Amino acid sequence: KEGGVSMKKFGLTGNQLKLLAVITMTIDHVGAYLLPEVLWLRIIGRLAFPIYAYMIAEGCRYTRNRKKYLLRMASLAALCQVVYFFAMQSLYQCILVTFTLSILLIYAYDTGSRPLTALALLGVAFVTVALPRLLPGTDFAIDYGFFGVLVPVAVYLGKTHREKLLFMAFTLAALAWSFGGIQWYSLAALLPLALYSGQRGKRRMKWLFYLYYPLHLAAIYGISLLL
Repeated sequence: KEGGVSMKKFGLTGNQLKLLAVITMTIDHVGAYLLPEVLWLRIIGRLAFPIYAYMIAEGCRYTRNRKKYLLRMASLAALCQVVYFFAMQSLYQCILVTFTLSILLIYAYDTGSRPLTALALLGVAFVTVALPRLLPGTDFAIDYGFFGVLVPVAVYLGKTHREKLLFMAFTLAALAWSFGGIQWYSLAALLPLALYSGQRGKRRMKWLFYLYYPLHLAAIYGISLLL
C-alpha cells in the first residue's frame, strides 16, 4: 500500500490525476477571465482544486525533502503574487498561497506539538478570516479561504484511501456551504480520486505542473488584453 491506497495495476496514476486537474483548471480560468457568461466552464473547473489538494497531501507525505517542498511552493506563490500585484493591482492571494498554508499546517501537526498545531491553526484562521476584514477597501483574500486550506490537511489525516476521501468530502462540503453556488460541484472530484491507483506514474512531471500554473495565467491574461 502507498498512503493507505492499495497499489493497483488499473486506475488513475497521480500524473493522470494532475493532468486532469491541469485541464479542468485551464477550462475554469478561461471561463473566469475570458468567457464569464459561460457557466458550464466554471462548473467543470470545480474538479481542479480537490484533485490538486489531494496531491498536495500526498506530496507532504512522500517528499524526500520537506523544506524544499515547502520552499518550492512558497517561492512560486510569491512570484505569482508579485505578478498579480503589478499586472492587476490585486492583493488577492492565489491558490499556491492556500496550499503553502496547508503545508505549513501539516508540518505543524507532524511535530506532535498540540500548542504549535493550535497556534498554526489560529494563524490560518487569522489570515483567511480576520485579515480580509481588517483590510477594507482592498480585494485581499486567500483563495478558497479557511476551509480551502483545510482540505489537504484533512486528506493528510486519513490513514486509508477511504478515510482520505471521506475526510475530503466533509471539508469540501464545508467549503461548498461557505461559498455556495457552483462550488457544490467540487464534490464530483471524489469520483476520479476514488480511482487513484496509488502510483505516481512512469514519468517525472513535477516541474510541468509547477510551471504551468503561472504560464497559463500569463497566457490567458495576455489574450484578455487583446479582446
